[in-house]
Amino acid sequence: MPSRRTVLAATAGVAATLALGDTAHADDSKPDDSELRSLVSRMTLEEKVGQLFVMRVYGHSATAPDQADIDANLKEIGVRTAAELIEKYRVGGIIYFTWAHNTRDPHQIAGLSDGIQRASLGLPRGLPVLISTDQEHGIVCRVGKPATLFPGAMAMGAGGSRGDARTLGRISGAELRAMGIRQDYSPVADVNVNPANPVIGVRSLGADPDAVAGLVAAEVGGYQASSVAATAKHFPGHGDTAVDSHYGFPVITHSREVWEKLDAVPFRAAIRAGIASIMTAHIQFPALDDSGDPATLSHPIVTGILRGELGYDGVVVTDSLGMEGVRTKYGDDRVPVLALKAGVDQLLNPPSLDVAWHAVLNAVRAGELTEARLDESVLRILRLKAKLRLFDEPYVGQAGVDRAVGTPAHLAAADRIAGRTTTLLVNEGGLLPLSRSTHRKLLVVGADPASPSGTTGPPTGVLAAALTELGFTATALSTGTAPSTATVAKAVAAAQDADAVVVGTYNVTATSPQKTLVEQLLATGRPVVAVAVRNPYDVAQLPSVPGFLAAYSWTDVELRAAARVIAGKTDPRGRLPVPVQRADDPARVLYPIGYGLSY
Repeated sequence: MPSRRTVLAATAGVAATLALGDTAHADDSKPDDSELRSLVSRMTLEEKVGQLFVMRVYGHSATAPDQADIDANLKEIGVRTAAELIEKYRVGGIIYFTWAHNTRDPHQIAGLSDGIQRASLGLPRGLPVLISTDQEHGIVCRVGKPATLFPGAMAMGAGGSRGDARTLGRISGAELRAMGIRQDYSPVADVNVNPANPVIGVRSLGADPDAVAGLVAAEVGGYQASSVAATAKHFPGHGDTAVDSHYGFPVITHSREVWEKLDAVPFRAAIRAGIASIMTAHIQFPALDDSGDPATLSHPIVTGILRGELGYDGVVVTDSLGMEGVRTKYGDDRVPVLALKAGVDQLLNPPSLDVAWHAVLNAVRAGELTEARLDESVLRILRLKAKLRLFDEPYVGQAGVDRAVGTPAHLAAADRIAGRTTTLLVNEGGLLPLSRSTHRKLLVVGADPASPSGTTGPPTGVLAAALTELGFTATALSTGTAPSTATVAKAVAAAQDADAVVVGTYNVTATSPQKTLVEQLLATGRPVVAVAVRNPYDVAQLPSVPGFLAAYSWTDVELRAAARVIAGKTDPRGRLPVPVQRADDPARVLYPIGYGLSY
């Protein structure tokens, strides 16, 4: 078997000519894959099967995780460590999660990444591992502070700047790369046209397909200029669902014509921008495939439309194979085989790697899948690794972390961008900005949802601290997403001692106790300012609030930006990237796309 040095030498020429910064020209001149094809031809069937999988693993270290993580790995994967996972299954990719204890801090992440590469490259015919994560920013972040956290997608849509989107990708990509993460499952290219969408929502850049497309392409360019593979998701479009595919099987009822004009537009733009990978959705889309299969397992959608009609020949990765949307119709032993038959390349995070790995292996041995079919996907995966220079530069070390991650310049850029996203929807009587002389004493109440990695504490506390830094005296009182009668009474009593009240709202519905909280606070006669910390649609449920802002997320960077708007330190510049319908008549638009007030 060739040594690691032999493998590197065999692919060095390809790696040197395929830097991701050149992907915009990928369609103009196909790379010479002769070295990579030769490598594939020497791989065993087991090695090829392993390259197709991207798997979770618990622990902060590749070889010495904590005992609890060893126990979790033994229970779910049958190995003790990441190094054992690689040795047993030869996986081509590993995905990092916060809950898997992979992302404690940037230096630890870099050490884990190097440990994973060392374990893989130390094996006979060792290949570099493509390490990935979901760093969407906003409500989905796997790597937290001190890394730079940007506003989430819908906030970026409210800002509307392609330059800002490219900056986000470039900086976030540089920081991820410094930690050894070379594939980011972002940007979300779904066009969110359903206010009731429980899984996409503010993870989408908006409801206007052309605006979304421009921002997606810009973000792709930024990430890939930093040699991180961007991933447009979730093909063929997850923006009009009322079911979360983690827990159910959504159905998209768009016609083919609607799909062409709506869902397809951002994906076409991503492909034109040289997108390195595209993630499939676990949704049923009868207009594109009437078999009843999820798109992830659909040959007409993946091979017929994505590869054939859209001309995409990059890496296609499934969404997590542990999600209910892809497991509803078939068993876990059939899903990976059917996904490969549909045309995907990377099989992400199956519930049982052993079941999935052997299912693919046995399908080839039985003739259901050909080894030539596997070779197509393995070649795409190795080509991407070569583009990322993983064969030449698999390790990141520690020195680059301090140079790249959470630098003052990066943090300042995130704050500047956030300052262009906060959207003012209601300002009766010129209530905002609040005056430090008239409204010095503030009460900050509201929802404190589970914190993503982009937060340093409960949103009420972060917002109160930011307002205090701006010259107010702000007190935080968490009332939750479903405040009880006693909690509402406590907030009303506290409001008596305040000059004004700031309320953080979170997905308010017609029957939400949050409505009761806001109505009773209004009854105190104190000025009330509401800040939607997730969906901007909350404003339709709270028509009596005299001041209303949309922050689109409860991460620190967005709450600090909202505080600056409340204090008048920043003019509100964000504009709605989605329409808000009337609560009493959803067929009528209350605030259209592009709406937003200024001071």
